Amino acid sequence: MLLCGPSGSGKSLVAALSGLPVLRLDDFYKEGDDPTLPLVDGSSDIDWDHPRSWDADVAVEAIARLCATGSTPIPVYDIALSARTGEETLHIGRTPLFVAEGIFAAEIVERCRERGLLADALCLTRGSVTTFRRRFLRDLKEGRKSVPFLLRRGWRLMRTERSIVARQVTLGAHPCGRDEALGRLAAAAAGRQTRQQTVA
Repeated sequence: MLLCGPSGSGKSLVAALSGLPVLRLDDFYKEGDDPTLPLVDGSSDIDWDHPRSWDADVAVEAIARLCATGSTPIPVYDIALSARTGEETLHIGRTPLFVAEGIFAAEIVERCRERGLLADALCLTRGSVTTFRRRFLRDLKEGRKSVPFLLRRGWRLMRTERSIVARQVTLGAHPCGRDEALGRLAAAAAGRQTRQQTVA
């Protein structure tokens, strides 16, 4: 299950509430000294909301390994440092379904579908003002970046949220709120569990 949506839309919360194993796609960000990182137009700020700030190839391979073997190595990423600080192994065992959540999840919908890995793709929407408030308070609490950077980023994302959602829907994600997302996650998990028992 791929779960996307604008930053601050509640992806991590929905993933946790689903009760399913979770792969955090934010851990596949590039490091801050990577020369391929994109910049915000007219600014020296790194555009961490651009898909090129993220390593889609490594993320897809991690998803494929989880589906095939039930475990995969994943980087440990520190957003405040913009750096990978280690590596750990995610184990999901024989669980028939897991959630891969992150703002770039929609970017790999087609690739996961082509490889037969995709159960569903959801795009959370909460409204730009609500999302701005949740994102700013979260990032401030976690010390992710400087306050001026967070304000600049928050204002830019609030103005472009509709286009962000539209792009993710175009890429194949179904737009929905928290309750519908949880319902679809539960239904998909139940369906996979039933098929697994039938095959066994």
